[in-house]
Amino acid sequence: MIRAIAVEREGEVVGSVTLAYDDRHRRRMAIRTDAGETILLDLPQAHHLHDGDRLVLEDGRRLLVRAAEESVVEVVADEPRALARFAWHLGNRHTPAQILADRLRIRPDHVLEAMLEGLGARLEPKRAPFDPEHGAYGSGHGPSSGHHHDHG
Repeated sequence: MIRAIAVEREGEVVGSVTLAYDDRHRRRMAIRTDAGETILLDLPQAHHLHDGDRLVLEDGRRLLVRAAEESVVEVVADEPRALARFAWHLGNRHTPAQILADRLRIRPDHVLEAMLEGLGARLEPKRAPFDPEHGAYGSGHGPSSGHHHDHG
């Protein structure tokens, strides 16, 4: 099985691989390309793959990474200040969120959705790619992010 050994942001591609959010933060796993070829993701360390990244195969070919459509909730506000407030509340809960031009995108979560509606947000369930921001302290995943405190 051919291995994907590096990640780049640019370069000619010969194919693609479409992965959900949970499958785009990995170091090693078998994945199937959109053409049906099985490859081994074998990176030196865990890496968050973003929509548009290129996986570099050991033979020099590159595959385009695509974010798969999945269930998301779009958070909409009547004014930019309200949207910033919603983003602050989500960030305070360390919730992965994608920032779009006029809305936020989160994964479905009934507790967060109730909080946002209570703050005045309009919520729109959709199927769309989910490619959230990642924290300033690293990958934004778990304790290795370097950011620890209790919100008690």
